[in-house]
Amino acid sequence: MTTDIFIANTDTDIESCFPAFSALRPHIEQKNFLAQVRRQQAQSYQILALRHEGTVKSAAGFRFAEFLAWGKVLYIDDLTTLPGETSKGFAGSLLDWLINHAKAHQCQGVHLDTGYTRHAAHRLYLRKGFLFKSHHLSMEL
Repeated sequence: MTTDIFIANTDTDIESCFPAFSALRPHIEQKNFLAQVRRQQAQSYQILALRHEGTVKSAAGFRFAEFLAWGKVLYIDDLTTLPGETSKGFAGSLLDWLINHAKAHQCQGVHLDTGYTRHAAHRLYLRKGFLFKSHHLSMEL
């Protein structure tokens, strides 16, 4: 059983992450996925992926950002695992990598937003040391 954690940079690597991302972001169509990721990369977005036995099982979209409130942080936009592959440690392995990456880049923290009903994800975040610190509000236009 081979497991590889890598930054998806090539078109092929990015496209191999689509099935995992579509589980979390079903509104994104495969035909638009690569172009969307490339646009976000211009804003420092990166994809970290975990490939197990030849298939991307879990992926995270993240970026570095600076805020008056928090200082320099690694912000996780997306953390997703294929349906049927959850609770196998894949997302936890990505979180561990991201936390270490943030430390290596002298970040003051790792931040993310999570949906209210994503209870399994909340348990993982809390086990990893994350705290519920705020509510995220939005207005759709």
